[in-house]
Parts: sequence; C-alpha cells; structure tokens
Amino acid sequence: MTEDTVKPTPDTGLTLHRTVVLVGMMGSGKTAIGRALAARLDVAFLDSDAEIEKAANASIAEIFSRDGEDFFRDREAEVISRLLTGTPGVLSTGGGAFLAQRNRDAIAQLGVAVLLDADIDLLWSRVKHKDTRPLLRTANPRATLSEIYAARAPIYGLADLSVKADPDFSIEEMTDHVIEILLTRPEILEKTP
Repeated sequence: MTEDTVKPTPDTGLTLHRTVVLVGMMGSGKTAIGRALAARLDVAFLDSDAEIEKAANASIAEIFSRDGEDFFRDREAEVISRLLTGTPGVLSTGGGAFLAQRNRDAIAQLGVAVLLDADIDLLWSRVKHKDTRPLLRTANPRATLSEIYAARAPIYGLADLSVKADPDFSIEEMTDHVIEILLTRPEILEKTP
C-alpha cells in the first residue's frame, strides 16, 4: 500500500449503523485502512492495541514480555467489548483478536467483522523491517509468519465480510473496496439521499 498524500474528505452520503471491526493478520493494513475508512465515513477510528497500551502504560511487546499472552488477551477482550458499545465507528484490532470466540461473539452482536485478506508475501513485505511484532521475535520470522498465517486463516475466514488486498492498491483504493463491500449490507452501511 502506498501512502496517499491527500487527506480524504468525508463521504457524507453514507450512514454507518454498526461498528466496522477490521480483522486480519499483522501487516494486512488494519490501522491504515481503518484510519482512512473512518475519515471517509466521518466516524471515530479506534485501535484496540493502542487502547490497551494506553490503559497499561506499556507497549504490546512489553505487556507480552511482562505479563504473558493470556493476560494480554484478557485485556484485549475487555477493550474490544468496551469499544463496540457506543456510536458506530471503525475499530482496528490486533492480529490475534479475532481468534478468540468471545471476541467473535461480541463483534457479531455489536458490529461487523471485515477481513483484510492479504497473502503471505504481501504481509512479509510489510512486517519484515519492524521490530514491534512480539510473535515474530524468532530465529526465522518469515517461517513463523507463515505458520501463524496457516493457523489463523480458517478462523479469519469466519469474518462476515472479506476484502482481498492487492500490493498495487493505494490506501484509498483499498478503502474504496471496503466501502463497496460494506454497501452490500445496508443494515451496516447505507447510502443516504
């Protein structure tokens, strides 16, 4: 995805009825697309990882290291439940959030899950130079990413909607595709006269 230089203007002809929860692998674009989508729909953008970090006054990597993954996943579930209540917006979740049945249930009840479906090569190109991914702190991070992808793909496939990522898409183009998919479900997003 390429960074767009023009800040998108809100598309005021659209009404969001339920919170859009972006799910998918690390590097799939949940934060970048989430910000752009929220700007286009003129709604709040929320990031569950950022909210957890703010509440813990620590990075995700620090929380994993200090308290363990189980502790982190419990805090993540609490934050997602809290963020799903209130005015509909766009919520970006961590890569492992959708794996938990309790999170999938909360999302199904209060929002809609949209999978940003990126293949392993695209994901690797986006995460290989970052050291902020605790699960990739292994001797062979590409192999680890492939293993995580293989394990998670069937669960991500349970998302209500899916948008295929393309390495040639700009953030705005990918956002366009997400909006197109959302408009197929007027109970979630509808054009207003």
